[in-house]
Amino acid sequence: MSSPTDAQWSALTKCVQSIMQRSDTTPFREPVDWQSLGIFDYPQIIKKPMDLGTVKKNIADRKYATITEAADDVRLVWTNCMTYNADGSDFFNLAKSLSKKWEDKYAKFLKDHNVEEVESTSSQDKASAGSTNDGQLSLEDKRGFARSLYKLSKEDLGKIIVEIDDRCPSALVKNAAEDECEMNVDKLTPELFKDLTKFVASCGKTSMSTKKKGTSAKRQKT
Repeated sequence: MSSPTDAQWSALTKCVQSIMQRSDTTPFREPVDWQSLGIFDYPQIIKKPMDLGTVKKNIADRKYATITEAADDVRLVWTNCMTYNADGSDFFNLAKSLSKKWEDKYAKFLKDHNVEEVESTSSQDKASAGSTNDGQLSLEDKRGFARSLYKLSKEDLGKIIVEIDDRCPSALVKNAAEDECEMNVDKLTPELFKDLTKFVASCGKTSMSTKKKGTSAKRQKT
C-alpha cells in the first residue's frame, strides 16, 4: 500500500486545525499540565498523554506512517479525557461530543480525498489485549486505587511499597538519586492489586475509627 501523499497530509492537517479552532477545544490544544492543575494521579491513569497541538506537529514532521495512526492519536485525546474524568462530568461530556464531531469530519475527509483506512498498530494491540482480557484490571479500578494512595499515611504507603517490591518488583521504578520510586499500576498482578486494595480499604476504616474515638473522648472531657 502506498504512503499518503503530501496533499492528503495537508488536508488532514486542515481537518485537525478546524477542530482546534473551535472555542470548546481549548483544553485539548496543549499537553495536560497535571502538575500545575494538582492532579498528581494523572500520569498513573493516563499512560500515553496526547493533545491536538502535538498531533498537528507530528503530522507536519511526518512522524506517522499512515493517516489512520494520526487519526487514532486524535481519538486518544478524547479517550484520555473520558478515562480520567467521571462519566457524566462536564469534561467527559465535552470530550464525547467532540469525538463525534471529529469522526464526522474524518469520515468526510476519507471520502473527499480517497483515503483508505488501514488497521493501526494500536488497534491491533487493543484487539490482542481484548482476547486475553480475563482477569485484567479495569481503568476505573486503576483510577480509584491511584487516588486512594494519596489519602494514606507515609507509614501505610511505605508498607505498600515494600509489599510491591517483594511480590512484583517490576511495578516499581526506583530513583536512587532522589530516594524515591514510582509505581506502575499497569504492571501489578490482579492478585496483588486485590490484596493492596483490601489493605487500603482497611487503612481507611482504621482512620475513621480513630477519628470517632477522638471525637468521643472530646465529648467525655467536656
